Amino acid sequence: MEIPSIPTRGRTLDHAAAVYDLLEPLFLLGKQAEYDRHIIRLLNPGPGEQILDLGCGTGLLCERIAARLDPQSGGLAVGIDAAGKMVRVARKKRAGACCRFEAMAAEALDFEDRSFDAVVSSLFFHHVPLDLKARALSEAHRVLKPGGRLVIADMHLPTTWMGALVSKVSRWFFLQPQIAENTRGVLTGLIAEAGFAPPRIMGYYFGYIAVFYSEKP
Repeated sequence: MEIPSIPTRGRTLDHAAAVYDLLEPLFLLGKQAEYDRHIIRLLNPGPGEQILDLGCGTGLLCERIAARLDPQSGGLAVGIDAAGKMVRVARKKRAGACCRFEAMAAEALDFEDRSFDAVVSSLFFHHVPLDLKARALSEAHRVLKPGGRLVIADMHLPTTWMGALVSKVSRWFFLQPQIAENTRGVLTGLIAEAGFAPPRIMGYYFGYIAVFYSEKP
């Protein structure tokens, strides 16, 4: 069944849905499992917690988070993506008792206030313009419970010459000025401006992907 994509000014990856699971491991140079484990360690999900994944793609990270949850205790990982074809693939391959996927834009979440114990996002924010980055973070803050955790892994200030080169080439090759916003370091300030505690960088991958951790006071 077709799932309509959600209108957004961010870049969606409907065109890549069929091959995304082949491309992402290449993009992460064989370190996808290590990268996902690092994110999940920071999230540290309890068995009965509810976790929201922004820009979930085909749902692999969401599925790995769900493996730590217990449906009997109310545990649930919810992945959202504006690309309907991505959500369709995610539902087909990875939906389960603790894992659900919805077509939704991160800047307009259809969830009640204080619905989630943690929010996670991997390689999503460099696809959306500055104002939508801010709105998505504001929405993440709204749907988090007080004390809820935020973990974001995304392009940031390059720390190596190779990271700087890849960032610059990516910005021009994909015609994405949003990448240049990330590599100027805007996420740190935007996270704090959305109401979160000042974020800490908990690790770097490939010289240009930072892993941020923060909490809602």
